[in-house]
Amino acid sequence: MLRLTDFIIDCPDTMKLAAFYSGVMGLPVKEGSNENWAGIQFGEIELAFIQVEDYRAPQWPDSEHPKQFHLDFEVDDIEAEQRRVLALDATLQQDCIGPDGYGFRVYADPIGHPFCLCRNKGVIWTDQGPIWPKRD
Repeated sequence: MLRLTDFIIDCPDTMKLAAFYSGVMGLPVKEGSNENWAGIQFGEIELAFIQVEDYRAPQWPDSEHPKQFHLDFEVDDIEAEQRRVLALDATLQQDCIGPDGYGFRVYADPIGHPFCLCRNKGVIWTDQGPIWPKRD
């Protein structure tokens, strides 16, 4: 049996980055989090942050020191969510929203990890979250 339990992000300040993603996701930082390990429970998976010495941020889209992961967040209102993440100290890196209002925007979190706000064509938002279109 195999089960994914954690997605762990290296960073220089666990509590600062956990607070940022707590604000992005609207979920609390787990009790017991500290300067060495902080987490946010997201369903069955914990988004966790571990403190590393000599942290160097990826330089997206540069391939000399490339990103090793990024997080995508599907949103129903990209403009409202952009205002919210910018207020949380994200930095807009690239806008790939088409004239039809669909696409994605790339941001850097406060320590340089890229993440995207996405608005995919055909996604329908309900009170329970997004319903994805069927893929062929």
